[in-house]
Parts: sequence; structure tokens; C-alpha cells
Amino acid sequence: MSSVAIELSGEPARRGSLATAAKVCFDVAVAAVLLIAALPLIVAIIAAIELESPGPVFYRAHRIGYRGRPFRMLKFRKMRPDADGRPLTLTGDTRFTRVGAVLARTKLDELPQLVNVLCAQMSLVGPRPEDPRFVAVHADAYERILHVRPGITGRAQLAFAREASILDPADPVRHYLDAVLPQKVWLDLRYVHQHKPWDDVRILAWTLITVALQVPVAVDRRTGALSRRRPRARTMHVPSPAARLYQPEARVAVGAHAREVAGASALGVEEG
Repeated sequence: MSSVAIELSGEPARRGSLATAAKVCFDVAVAAVLLIAALPLIVAIIAAIELESPGPVFYRAHRIGYRGRPFRMLKFRKMRPDADGRPLTLTGDTRFTRVGAVLARTKLDELPQLVNVLCAQMSLVGPRPEDPRFVAVHADAYERILHVRPGITGRAQLAFAREASILDPADPVRHYLDAVLPQKVWLDLRYVHQHKPWDDVRILAWTLITVALQVPVAVDRRTGALSRRRPRARTMHVPSPAARLYQPEARVAVGAHAREVAGASALGVEEG
């Protein structure tokens, strides 16, 4: 599969060494405070995982990070010990343990990534670190994206917070590659090329709203602006064009652009 055509081109926005160091110091300080504050919750989650099923407490996902360096991204283990290694999860994934299903729904499985931030492997805000197999599909784009440290949260993470509920269960990897990943790449390139310091503050604020209040977030495709997602109108008898695109027989016939638009509509990326 060839890399998706990306509208943003040229060199990533320049960040001075002082600004970069300040961002790392901010990330490390906030991550340390959050880890201390969340320590009782972390201990409770560890105990719940160990009581429910055998196996390690943490899952170490292989990801490509800053400047293309591979690293292990930490998560709380959500799956049974005998689960297979498919790279994507779905809503109601049968591989989840009972505790794992709760962790996935609340995003609490991401808490250990604060340790990755302490180790300067990740940032609080930045492009989402991807599996090496997915990075290889858009290698040229990721060479630019990984000029910054990958983040726990970001525009792509907020826009696709409901990803597990939208992926086609018949072939989630193909659907992800065709309809979701190109949009994540575009949003991450926008972050790298047009980053402003206040962007991180806005993204962190919307992340708090999304996680704490379960408020869905929309990301404007033209400007990258964040807002509360508008409720989608429902029809009783006639499915919308986007809904029809998600029928298996229709998806085979449509082009990559149509699949991309359908995925954006369902997952919180808006045309503006």
C-alpha cells in the first residue's frame, strides 16, 4: 500500500532547544504529580488485574518513538493470558478480561504511560505512537511526525476516542489502514507543522473533559480546532450515505477517499 497523499508539506515547525527542554521539564513534572496523585488508583488496578487472571500486570507495546527510535509503551494488561496478538481492539472484544473491559472503556489502561513520560520517551501531548507495521505504511509522513515526542493525548487521540466501536469487525486492520490511519497521519502532521504552545493546553483541557465527563470531541479538518461534537441526526428508514459506506458490499466498491470521509464522520473529525 502506498503512503497517503498529505496536504501539509515542508519541514516541521522549528522548536528551539530551550522550548524543547521546557516542554520536557513540564511533562516530567506533571507526570510525576499525576503518578503520585493516582497512586491509590494504580494500586487498586494492579490488585484487580492480579486477582482476576494470571499473567503480567503491564502490557509493553512495541512502538516507534522520537526520531524513529523504538520503545515499549506501557499499558495495564486488558486481555486474557491466552489472547492472540491482533494489533487492534474492538468494543466488546472477547479477549478482554472483566477488569480489562472497564480499563478500555475508561481509558485507565493508559495510566502507566506516565512512566514513559518520566523517561522522556513520550510527552503528555503529541502524535500518538504507532505500531511499527503501521508506521511503515506512511514512512515518509512519520519521518516528519516523529520530529517531536509522541504523546499520551493529542488531536488524533481525541478525534478517534471511539475508534474501537467503529472499526469493521470483519477486517479491523484493513479498515484501520484504509479509513482511520490516513486521518490520524494528517492530524499529527498538522500538530507538528503548525504547533503553537497554547495548543497543548487546549488539548489537555479537552482530554480532561473527554475522560472525566465522557464528552465526545470533534476536530475541525481545516483548522484543527477542538469543540464538543454535535449530535448526529438519525433517520428511521433511509440510512445516510456514510452509513451505507460501512456496509461490507458497499465498502468494496468505493474509493479510498470515500472511505476516509465516512470514517471521519463517524469518529469525530469534522469538515468544519
